[in-house]
Amino acid sequence: MIDSLGPAEAPVSEHPDEYDQTTESNHEDYAGSIFHASSPDFVAFSMVNPAFEGYPFTALGFNYNSMIVIITDLDGTLLGADYSWRTALPAIAELKRLAMPLVLCTSKTRAEVELICSELNHHDPFIVENGGALYVPEGYFPWDFNTPVHRAGYGVIEFGTPYLELVRSLQRAAQESNCRVRGFYQMSAEEISRCCGLPLKTARLAKQREYDEPFRILQGDPQELMAAIAREKKRCVRGGNFYHILSSNDKAHCVNLLIHYYRTAYEHVITVGLGNGLNDVNFLKLVDLPLVLESPDSGRIMSEIPRARLCRGGGPEAWNKAVLQIVASHSKLERPGAATPSASGADFISDSLQNE
Repeated sequence: MIDSLGPAEAPVSEHPDEYDQTTESNHEDYAGSIFHASSPDFVAFSMVNPAFEGYPFTALGFNYNSMIVIITDLDGTLLGADYSWRTALPAIAELKRLAMPLVLCTSKTRAEVELICSELNHHDPFIVENGGALYVPEGYFPWDFNTPVHRAGYGVIEFGTPYLELVRSLQRAAQESNCRVRGFYQMSAEEISRCCGLPLKTARLAKQREYDEPFRILQGDPQELMAAIAREKKRCVRGGNFYHILSSNDKAHCVNLLIHYYRTAYEHVITVGLGNGLNDVNFLKLVDLPLVLESPDSGRIMSEIPRARLCRGGGPEAWNKAVLQIVASHSKLERPGAATPSASGADFISDSLQNE
């Protein structure tokens, strides 16, 4: 049964990355499934300017043989314990100066990410709610997205299950398993703020979840509830304070597709990923250069991705240092006589990081 304490409210949410890191992680290796030939059927597009494909990347007078794409988690990486990115401002400014894409890849809600994008004057794609959806600015790539969903100037590719369906599945599973649960959709922003240690303003933004419902089990057998959720064809992951019901979406699904888009638009692309949590493992496996910032989970992440580089320290200070080193190494790579951009380009940058 669903807990009846307090009135039911509008859909709400939280930040698993920051406050409730999930302990279950599906570590299926997605690295072999990157698209290289054609776009998947569910995201049909038509090229507006086919001659654009394969052109060297040009930005502010710089003519690059290769381009760097930074794909980053937010909490504990670009954002610090105070949820600020300002320590990383030098690297962010350098990426902007060189027009190098910065893709935000997080468990945060769209409302939270849009606020960060506004603060950063950010106009690159972003990924929300652990791969629930990929947002691509209209006109960002040289083709038209024939996606069924368009929001506020973005083409939206959805991988997650709609929020209300998740809530209904939770209700049915709770009733079937004779468990008493309390979901976020029943909680006020004030209650979420108290439970998660969030500022009230942030808690209000976090309420606007679309692809994931956090909840607590107040009474009953968790295993019975898990089995009932599985019969609903949904997943349940456990965090420090909350369980989460969601579909099969993962950050890696969105990153996989986005890498394909960049490599369709540009001939030579070097992808760099930064993360610090177990829910980052799958997408870090996909990038050319995975960087792991120190965290309680960094040892386990490194064991799963032996080729990853460990960045000493955590948060925006370590993020800033790593990204500035990557940009500097890429500049060396682009000098006359440097290595031909390819996988060897990523190796060159990785070796440069090791030697710093």
